[in-house]
Amino acid sequence: MDYLAATADKKYLMYISQNYSYAILRPLQKEILARGGEVKWFLEGDEVNPDFLHSDESCLTSIESVIDWNPDISFIPGNIIPNFIPGKKVAVFHGFNSGKLNRRGYEDHFNIRGCFDLYCTQGPNTSKRFSELSKAHGFFITKETGWPTLDPLFSKMANNPYIDESDQRQTLLICSTFSRNLSLAPKLYEQIKAYSEQGKWRILMQFHPKMPSELVAKYKALQNENLTFVETDNVLPLLQAADVMLCDTSSILLMFILQRKPVVTFCNQAPGEHLIDITDADKLTEAIDYAFTRPAELMEKIEQFCQQLHPYQDGLSSQRVLAASNELLLSNPALKPKPRNFIRNFKMRKKLNYWRW
Repeated sequence: MDYLAATADKKYLMYISQNYSYAILRPLQKEILARGGEVKWFLEGDEVNPDFLHSDESCLTSIESVIDWNPDISFIPGNIIPNFIPGKKVAVFHGFNSGKLNRRGYEDHFNIRGCFDLYCTQGPNTSKRFSELSKAHGFFITKETGWPTLDPLFSKMANNPYIDESDQRQTLLICSTFSRNLSLAPKLYEQIKAYSEQGKWRILMQFHPKMPSELVAKYKALQNENLTFVETDNVLPLLQAADVMLCDTSSILLMFILQRKPVVTFCNQAPGEHLIDITDADKLTEAIDYAFTRPAELMEKIEQFCQQLHPYQDGLSSQRVLAASNELLLSNPALKPKPRNFIRNFKMRKKLNYWRW
């Protein structure tokens, strides 16, 4: 059966709680609309800005309106969705597995919260584990599809605002996660400040949206002709514009490395041969200079890593996610009931002020 053709006349909900989720789901939205499906968005909480919605995008403003609309499928880049939302629930992830550990010491990427019917995995290095978890739990299935947000990454972007053809310097992109224990931002300020004054490289900076505001303000104050601080809901143009990335343990480094570009990391939680990881700030400049040379041995390790992380460079991951989701809807496989999650769903009802049963 042509599961892409089955998109026509079906309803798809984009359930998001962070600004970066717009860019994750828009390639998927494009495929749905091209095939006659209907898309609506729901923005949960106050950390997602409705101003980022496009004029031709439709938003449901209450849980009541979501339930009345009765979506066939919901796509979620976050970790949870209430069980009282109708339809199948599909996890598409908000990043790659960067090795971050939760409070219990487990990799958070593989934390099964009992919310989803389908996990659309990104590549072999996570698909195997999710398949094992699927068999162990029995209430969800997995399908390796690639990640929709990367579809535009593998085609040249016209009029990229972060590329300056008149500036011949190499471009360094600095990104950081928000966790104080993991973030490079509080630890490398003096080094980055010096780079902004020296002007050896053209520097772009972008932080996780949950970065503490005082750190954001501190780095914004460094802006000059050498350093630009960027706040955006779409990081793909930034990734395309840079030659090398400096990062910590943020999963954005994995999106960058898929372009086959070097990454320097500071105290990465899961360092590997595909990264230039340092733990001594005094060695930072040397590491960045080395990365800009794109040494052959490093580039070979990067290629091997990418084949396991996300082997798809055809820009068709959104189509694979949509086909897998439609197949789930139409075949309706016999799965075990999901956990009831009474406490979590009570908290969600309270947060969303929804008490209908």
